[in-house]
Amino acid sequence: MADEDDIILNDLSDEELVQQMHDDLYDGMKEEIIEGTNILLARGWTPYDVLTQALVEGMRIVGIDFRDGILFVPEVLLSANAMKAGMFILRPLLIATGAPKQGKMVIGTVKGDIHDIGKNLVGMMMEGAGFDVIDLGINNPVENYLEAIEREKPDILGMSALLTTTMPYMKVVIDTMKEKGMRDDYIVLVGGAPLNEEFGKAVGADAYCRDAAVAVETAKDFIARKHNRLAGRA
Repeated sequence: MADEDDIILNDLSDEELVQQMHDDLYDGMKEEIIEGTNILLARGWTPYDVLTQALVEGMRIVGIDFRDGILFVPEVLLSANAMKAGMFILRPLLIATGAPKQGKMVIGTVKGDIHDIGKNLVGMMMEGAGFDVIDLGINNPVENYLEAIEREKPDILGMSALLTTTMPYMKVVIDTMKEKGMRDDYIVLVGGAPLNEEFGKAVGADAYCRDAAVAVETAKDFIARKHNRLAGRA
């Protein structure tokens, strides 16, 4: 069967193949994404072009339908896993070519909370949008966040919580960042089912993101503003 697929994907023009990869990503077809990625690279595409035109654009379409309630978490996780398989091939090549990155994000679930599906989805979608993502996993005390910030120097810190009892811990992290005089150096995004915009404002986050698609849009928006601000200073 694989041979038949080889022939089909290889017979497509570049444009048709990219279109097919968007469809395959949408359907969470990992093997086809691996194959399509390798075919485009073999045809002389740069890793960055494969990433942006085939994978990121495909995930953007997935993100829109997720936001609009056409796709749900299980489907998006399949799409994100397929994208990760493509990224696995591209990442070392991108590093070698020094391709431009959107930015870097440190993300983790807060102390006392072991829920990670939402966080994982945000991490995958952010990677799909061209961000470097450092995932701290679950149950993170403030020290974990601070160490990761010092070590990784990210643009964005993302925190998630699924329990009303763990939500307030986000304020502990942000207040500690303020005490250390580092809060203004980072974009802080928060998310999770029980949160809302008011809560995000109350704890001092830059924004509350109700789902992974919104997180990607919000992150891109803040990164663009940050670059504009820095350009203004130059």
